[in-house]
Amino acid sequence: MLETQGRSNGSEPGSQSTSGACSARQVLEVRPGLYLGGAAAVAEPDRLREAGITAVLTVDSEEPSFKTEAGIEGLRRLFVPALDKPETDLLSHLDRCVAFIGQARVEGRAVLVHCHSGVSRSVAVATAFMMKTEQLTFEQAYEDLRTVSPEAKMNEGFEWQLKLYQVMGYEVDTSSAIYKQYRLQKVSEKYPELQNLPQELFAVDPTTISQGLKDEVLYKCRKCRRSLFRSSSILDHNEGSGPIAFAHKRMTPSFMLTTGSQAQCTSYFIEPVQWMESILLGVMDGQILDHSCACFLGISLVWRQCSCGRWTPAFQVHKNRVDEIKMLPVLGSQTRKM
Repeated sequence: MLETQGRSNGSEPGSQSTSGACSARQVLEVRPGLYLGGAAAVAEPDRLREAGITAVLTVDSEEPSFKTEAGIEGLRRLFVPALDKPETDLLSHLDRCVAFIGQARVEGRAVLVHCHSGVSRSVAVATAFMMKTEQLTFEQAYEDLRTVSPEAKMNEGFEWQLKLYQVMGYEVDTSSAIYKQYRLQKVSEKYPELQNLPQELFAVDPTTISQGLKDEVLYKCRKCRRSLFRSSSILDHNEGSGPIAFAHKRMTPSFMLTTGSQAQCTSYFIEPVQWMESILLGVMDGQILDHSCACFLGISLVWRQCSCGRWTPAFQVHKNRVDEIKMLPVLGSQTRKM
């Protein structure tokens, strides 16, 4: 373990740790060839050279300036802009970060992962690397890292994101329902008025593709028969506790609401589809209308509570407004699921 004598640049903005200044002066080897540190660790190139560090991954609000590449021959660098706040999307960057660390180690390089104080953002990235390469759970990797760096304290948002990373099999699968729902939550936080939504957020309009649907279920407007979305756009959620989840809104006496009385889901929660784009800016009272027939389908993107009681960020489409169409794998004909 190396300890630098550089001055602290102050506590990490948004960090929950009260000992960030101490971490910023240290370079800790959490795994062979993998170091953890703060901003001060890159402020003194001699310390990097002493540790044999030739790759630096910065997870911070600003990219550090290296004078003539810190005098280190062949220095590899990766900068990931991120604030130390629970709402920051770090999950979407984890694959790139883990790949950078892994490739550097394959090349025989020592890698420094750092943020401002070395207690939250860099800790989250190093924990993700340990999880993936050693097939550890979040709790195992985090506990292991904190035995080396007791001051490590990532914020609760990063903890949640690393748990999602584990559920996805240590890989950010952008096509998975888990990631889609996570992305929708981040979008609902960033674009509460549904304006200027990024294009990559929208699923392909099912009316524009005729191939590749044989293994999927198609959902059509019950009134005009327009294809609205595919089964791959449905974001599944664990069934909630039923009527008891609505107790704060109802007049029913509490003894009438038992956890055993489950309510069946009456809505689909889906990612946005391309045909929605033109109507989202003009959405009225949060309602989604099929632009072909103006039929009311459901409610737009915010946190919604399903009839089963579960809250989820998604576009809510009522099941009684759509029909389920299955594609036969051989003839490609359609049969309506009753």
